[in-house]
Amino acid sequence: MRLYALCDQDMLDKRGVTLDTFLNKAIQHKAEIIQYRAKNSDVAFIKKQLIEIRKKYDGFLIVNDAYELIEFCDGVHVGQEDLREIDDDIYKAVSILRSVIGSDKILGISTHNEEEVLQANRMDLNYIGLGAYRDTSTKSDVSTLLGEKLDSIAKLSDHYVAAIGGIRFDDKFEHVTYHVIGSGLLS
Repeated sequence: MRLYALCDQDMLDKRGVTLDTFLNKAIQHKAEIIQYRAKNSDVAFIKKQLIEIRKKYDGFLIVNDAYELIEFCDGVHVGQEDLREIDDDIYKAVSILRSVIGSDKILGISTHNEEEVLQANRMDLNYIGLGAYRDTSTKSDVSTLLGEKLDSIAKLSDHYVAAIGGIRFDDKFEHVTYHVIGSGLLS
């Protein structure tokens, strides 16, 4: 199992957990990637947190949505809705995003079904997040749970697949590269 740790600021705040505590857990579990997500924070705060993470963690650091901070990390992850904010045509949105962050940076997007995975196959990406696998406490807007179908949908991807949404250490997948675990690291 390869770990992609999701550090969600809202979850940290809600649980009274420090960034340092989360980083220690991620490092202890040998996380290859850490994504920092702060949906309710301004760019200055996110920048400060990315700098703090980088001081302690030398793996791949991904920022959620805040692609204007790409110089402080190794890549960016965006959701389907975030792509549409860039351009109504998601292919064009990915192309624009790729031109902004550069070809040497990691780019990942969220996918939720077979159609989105097949669309992603035609995009210049490094990986996709696929899910949600099961209910999760860190996202309240999950409309579809893939459950056991996740692995068969992952098989269709030409990119690395990061399983998202309620993933646990002991989940077994055949076609998934990364287990994305957030609050589960603190359990």
